[in-house]
Amino acid sequence: MPAEPLKTGNRKPKTALKAAVLAAGLGTRLRPLTDLCPKPLIPVLNRPLLGLLLAQLEAAGCCQVAVNTHHLADRVHDFLQAEPWGFALSVSHEPEILETGGGLRQLGEVLREGPFLAVNGDIVTDLDLAAIYHSHRDGAVSTLVLHDCAGYNNVWVAGDTVVSIGAPPPGGAGGPLAYTGVQVVDDRLWRYLPPPGQPYNLVQAWREALAAGETLAYLKVSGHFWQDVGSPANYLAAHRRLLAGESPGLARYFPGLADPLIGPGARLGAGVQCRGGVCLGAGVTVGEGASLAGMVAWDRAVIGPGVEL
Repeated sequence: MPAEPLKTGNRKPKTALKAAVLAAGLGTRLRPLTDLCPKPLIPVLNRPLLGLLLAQLEAAGCCQVAVNTHHLADRVHDFLQAEPWGFALSVSHEPEILETGGGLRQLGEVLREGPFLAVNGDIVTDLDLAAIYHSHRDGAVSTLVLHDCAGYNNVWVAGDTVVSIGAPPPGGAGGPLAYTGVQVVDDRLWRYLPPPGQPYNLVQAWREALAAGETLAYLKVSGHFWQDVGSPANYLAAHRRLLAGESPGLARYFPGLADPLIGPGARLGAGVQCRGGVCLGAGVTVGEGASLAGMVAWDRAVIGPGVEL
């Protein structure tokens, strides 16, 4: 399906940086939350996750951004249409989900030639996106942004290149790192993906590129904030960490950040205790004597009197 351009802001682009946001996922691990809210719009500190990512891309100097959609796509489109973005924005809708590789290939058609930044739509991070874009190695099919993250380390590197994904390379050379969900994609990657509109797995494309002798570069990062929010536990962890002040760099995207974070129009009854890591959305009602800790309540939620969460 052809990408649909949306209205854009009036600011001139700062650089030629282009970016794709992979936002077509079903959000299966977050059900039942994502039965009613598409994963890209789940609120992080009362702000839609996709809005945070796009604000970061805008701050990085993006001149063009493409977003793919599938599940509850109309709600994502309405959100994007309502905001005055400072870059050219297009939506690539997938009537049938194209998986990670097929979705990226179709977004590449929108962004045209040249390398572009690609960001998974289910992470919260304060990585320097502009610096990452400019770190791309010429001649590489992609430059993956990697870090050491226990439980996620499944990309093996040796020297300055990736040598294996998902399993140690023959001979056991190199050491494993984790993919952050951020990369810079080069046109050379299209050789290992089917034509636009066909589903394909991105990891398989990377493996085929490596088997063909291509360079899959990487950039190792450290000292940053990063959190996957694709599961309930990780979603709560992101709030706990952000409310604890672990990412001063992200605080500017959340004016009035405090713990507890209380959205406009929220009402707390007498004797309510907020014991840390509490985020209440707009219009939330909390009954008297409730005790809250390490929890998130979305807009207009009702928490009864005396409840402990």
